[in-house]
Amino acid sequence: MGSALKCALEAGGIAVTAEVMPPRGGDPSHSLAMAACLKGRVHAINVTDGSRAVMRMSSLALCRLLLDAGLEPVFQMACRDRNRIALQADLLGAHALGIRNLLCLTGDPVRAGDQQEARPVNEFESIKLLNQVSAFNRGQDPVAGALPDGATELFPGCAADPQCPSWTGLQRRLTRKQEAGARFIQTQMVMDPDALERFQRELAGPMQMPVLAGVFLLKSAKNAMFINRVVPGASIPDHLVRRLAESRDPAAEGIAIAAEQVKRYLGLVQGVHLMAVKAEDRIPRILDLASLSLQPA
Repeated sequence: MGSALKCALEAGGIAVTAEVMPPRGGDPSHSLAMAACLKGRVHAINVTDGSRAVMRMSSLALCRLLLDAGLEPVFQMACRDRNRIALQADLLGAHALGIRNLLCLTGDPVRAGDQQEARPVNEFESIKLLNQVSAFNRGQDPVAGALPDGATELFPGCAADPQCPSWTGLQRRLTRKQEAGARFIQTQMVMDPDALERFQRELAGPMQMPVLAGVFLLKSAKNAMFINRVVPGASIPDHLVRRLAESRDPAAEGIAIAAEQVKRYLGLVQGVHLMAVKAEDRIPRILDLASLSLQPA
């Protein structure tokens, strides 16, 4: 089973992904309905894995349900909650289920979530996880010898923050991720196009790593201030908060801001990744305003 996302990125064309959050419960119907709105508009749908250290349905389970619905998933894997044996099992299980795209993450700290008594594992972090994916793709067993049924065909990506205050640290870690086998970069939300341009010019471009720039839908000034307060690494500038506060229709203004970012970022990098928490059905409107229409490969 191939990957439309991989084909788009390797062909050098525009690539578009969007994010869907699993439910906080056992019924996936709402998440699937939100994902259905994106059919034909994106190459793949990224399913979060315990984002902000909050309990949600398994990313692996929802990814398989997306495949059943004819939608290509990106399986997020966070290292926070599982040891290497569990991560290895989920990688092989994802491959068996037909899931090919991966986003390898360390994971938000437990202190960011609502169950702070939980015990993090953190035996692996994103680079070690990428190394494990690469080993499976070479057909290597983690203990000795070769996998008995041959190599996997997983397509792994990594995360990066172009607005990271430590540029040398960002460069060093991104280099290690590429060396570990990352094939594409999905950024955190980007609110500063100059930072994204520098990231592409000085890091991703010379490394020949395709970038999906994170575009986050803001719903109101209050929502923007909340995101700044609770989301690790978020930095929504004051001028956007004011723009939302002064708008007669903050929801529509947020869509307009996101569409402007899509158009601007596609002039800098190869693709975009759209995040619209609990409002995924607004993503097609963002793409329409950005005059972006494509058919997945």
